[in-house]
Amino acid sequence: MALHGRERRHRPKIGVGRAEPPEWLLDHTDLNMHALGPGADLEAEWVAAGLQLPDLSALRRYRLTRVREQLRRADCDAALLYDPLNIRYATDTTNMSLWTMHNAVRYAFVATEGPVVVFEFSDGEFLDAHSEAVDEIRPGTSYIYFKAGPRSEEIAERWASEIADLLAAADSGTRRLAVDQLDLTGYRALESRGIELVNAGPIMELARAVKGPDDLAAMRCAIHACESAIGEMQAIFEPGVSEFDLWAELWAGSLRRYGEWIETRLLSSGPRTNPWYHEASSRRVQSGELMGFDTDLVGAYGMCVDMSRTWRCGGGAPTSAQQDCWSLAVEQIHRNTELHQPGATLREITEKAWYPDPDSYRGYTVISHGVGLCDEYPAIYHRHKWDAGGYDGVLEPGMVMCVEAFIGARSGGEGVKLEEQVLITETGNEVLTTLPLGLV
Repeated sequence: MALHGRERRHRPKIGVGRAEPPEWLLDHTDLNMHALGPGADLEAEWVAAGLQLPDLSALRRYRLTRVREQLRRADCDAALLYDPLNIRYATDTTNMSLWTMHNAVRYAFVATEGPVVVFEFSDGEFLDAHSEAVDEIRPGTSYIYFKAGPRSEEIAERWASEIADLLAAADSGTRRLAVDQLDLTGYRALESRGIELVNAGPIMELARAVKGPDDLAAMRCAIHACESAIGEMQAIFEPGVSEFDLWAELWAGSLRRYGEWIETRLLSSGPRTNPWYHEASSRRVQSGELMGFDTDLVGAYGMCVDMSRTWRCGGGAPTSAQQDCWSLAVEQIHRNTELHQPGATLREITEKAWYPDPDSYRGYTVISHGVGLCDEYPAIYHRHKWDAGGYDGVLEPGMVMCVEAFIGARSGGEGVKLEEQVLITETGNEVLTTLPLGLV
């Protein structure tokens, strides 16, 4: 059977004891947003910019292989994933990602040696059938109180029995199941069946840390799309524009370019730029003021673009205080980016990192952090924060790090936020973000 002129190469099993879906429902597989993709116009724009489009089949195979490698290292028979980003990584499927982040109605079972089963919400099987990583799609069973009310524990027992049966089929003798987000009711229901539960957080973070060629191709397209949207925001950056209007322009431009969501609303102007972390407000930017933003964008192909810039409104020369903060932030970005090399340890970067005296200037939360589908492992801490939360590790080729800087005088005044997205290569690093760091 052909759908929209293309032979259907993959058809996962639908449910347990459920009938094969009707033809009209299979048509919706090709109507899925991931199957439709960015569209010919945007793809042509990327190709014209010299970018390579990702091979999504190869991307899915690479990611699933990474997950299973980490499951084997942890001696686990399978993973049970509720975090939409972990489900996306393992299966390349989504359903209302932000809503399902706080409503546990959708999950995936990934056997180390066996099938990948997506448990879908509300007859949404057609949302997952596009992905070669998925072997079977079943209706999800949700026992959260919102859905199950006082029957929550009863329904959790039914849910746990189904998971236990899948684990038994994949069991190598350990009965170890990695779980990422599970409440007490689910935890107890699985443990009562003799299942040893393991934290899937480290497993998934380590799997996601090293990007494959198609991850990087997708990320380059996402960065190009994000920077195009930033250009549209810059075009309306004039005295009197509100922070809301600037953020709306970035958001709209991102959505038009296959973006999925923005995790924060970090944009502030004038006195709101120091300290950092004010989100966009109704305030109008005045001539001569600074305006800083952090994209935090889950963009094209679900890849995160996390870059920051600070601009001066209305042109003209910056004040001495503005120039001081900007110069220090640029120096911090340049000097610390150079430290991000293959084989460098996190502790080594912490010890060698450059930033102004923290007693005189407010700084950012971390020196740098990993990025993929969102902010990811690792996080590299400042020297004065190491004892509280620092840890060691090694940068590997294929990791992508966001190198951060925020400079704001503790005595007051405006602040400058800058951030670059940096690929660790075999021989050094490559800054993936391309927009100038200047005050505009």
